Amino acid sequence: MPPERNPLSLDEQVCFALSVASRAVISCYRDVLTPLGLTHPQYLVMLALWENDGLTLRALSDVLRLESATVSPLVKRLEAAGLIRRDRREGDDRAFSLTVTEAGRELRQRALAVPPTMLERFEMDEHELAQVNRWLHQLIDRADRAQERTLA
Repeated sequence: MPPERNPLSLDEQVCFALSVASRAVISCYRDVLTPLGLTHPQYLVMLALWENDGLTLRALSDVLRLESATVSPLVKRLEAAGLIRRDRREGDDRAFSLTVTEAGRELRQRALAVPPTMLERFEMDEHELAQVNRWLHQLIDRADRAQERTLA
């Protein structure tokens, strides 16, 4: 007879597994990103801007699902490093477009090595990683819906 399941065991908690997995994955990225001169949060900002150059700080915050107060210092450091610049938006002196510089575009070429390096480190193929990513996005969607129901 199998042992009785303990619903309050750490190993039974999705939040615990996700928290540990997140720290472990980000740790694996650290030494791959260091030669690029990026931290993991800065890498996420650059990924978003490489995909959608010209975002405002608010739009970037929305894409990254982070508060503007968290994203703003990241943007300032990337601007100081010469990877992005802030340009005033036409018609709105308060809003800035975040634009990737030539140095930022050159960095993108070097960053193309990150995904295959991470696949190798995780000993995964593209199909496995796509499955994990799909599942995580489904979980995010479900958590968002649960949060919306809670707030309603």
